Amino acid sequence: MILFGANQANSFFQFVKSLAEPLALFFPGLFNLANDNLETIVNYGLAAVFWIVVASFLARLVSR
Repeated sequence: MILFGANQANSFFQFVKSLAEPLALFFPGLFNLANDNLETIVNYGLAAVFWIVVASFLARLVSR
């Protein structure tokens, strides 16, 4: 939503942001880039990749 310029004062935006921040762990702010959109993509993208790897590991562990 940040990438598309959503109104940050909107309650739905705040709700999604409140869910995203704890799930992103320490990744937001990991890289400080000049382009804010690229920084958001990189930092939250790394968090998404991390959770995909963790979920894959847990799925293999449970399936055995």
